[in-house]
Amino acid sequence: MSTTTESESNYDSLERMPVLKLLQSINQEDKTVPFAVERAIPQIETLVKTTVDRLSRGGRLFYIGAGTSGRLGIVDASECPPTYGVPHGMVIGIIAGGDGAIRKAVEFAEDDTTQAWKDLQEHHITPKDIVVGIAASGNTPYVVGGLEACRRQGIATGCIVCNANSNAAATADCPVEVITGPEFVTGSTRMKAGTAQKLVLNMLTTATMVQLGHVKGNKMVDMQLSNTKLVERGIRMVMEELQLAKPEAAALLKKYGSVRAAIEAYRNGDYQV
Repeated sequence: MSTTTESESNYDSLERMPVLKLLQSINQEDKTVPFAVERAIPQIETLVKTTVDRLSRGGRLFYIGAGTSGRLGIVDASECPPTYGVPHGMVIGIIAGGDGAIRKAVEFAEDDTTQAWKDLQEHHITPKDIVVGIAASGNTPYVVGGLEACRRQGIATGCIVCNANSNAAATADCPVEVITGPEFVTGSTRMKAGTAQKLVLNMLTTATMVQLGHVKGNKMVDMQLSNTKLVERGIRMVMEELQLAKPEAAALLKKYGSVRAAIEAYRNGDYQV
């Protein structure tokens, strides 16, 4: 099947380009990605609304992917608990070839049409959950096979792909098609396609977590206070919200362990500074 992500680059003789020209050309191609994402916003909206529905009812969001796509899903999933204070099992990234494939490619892992469903079953997946397949081509057997199995089991599905008329999009309930075109290096979908997928993943989980109430105003009130930088950020948030001096805000945050809990305790009169 012919795909635009595998089509010939708009540039040639790359090895003869000066470094400045290489960088300018890559940047020129990268500039097209946000516009491709913009065209897919109606599809992203549908995926977000379906995801919010599942998670608000106690379901989970799963990502399945291979190679770069799988790694992007794992990164997005791993960032949700520290950013929004949600349980580690709420958003789960699964990569073809297992966790070892995060660092080192596993040969032919993406070609197995049945393994994704086996991987999902290890997490006791149910129809309460939603599964999003991430595949630049939209035709990765691991991803397509997983989506097909989910559909047979009545599990909601989505996908993030970078080609039109793909098998993944035809299978998914909520397809997101971001058509990024040829890569600067022919077929190197870690570039524009990977950037597009990262942008969509940012939009998906950010919008979902806002809808689920994990952001107040524009602040991450449920973030984990896992390092000095985040503790300082939390103190500033409490100071601004409650109009307290830094020592009082720091003491409040230390006692209650989260920005939301600290603010609520103070406003409920449970804590006096």
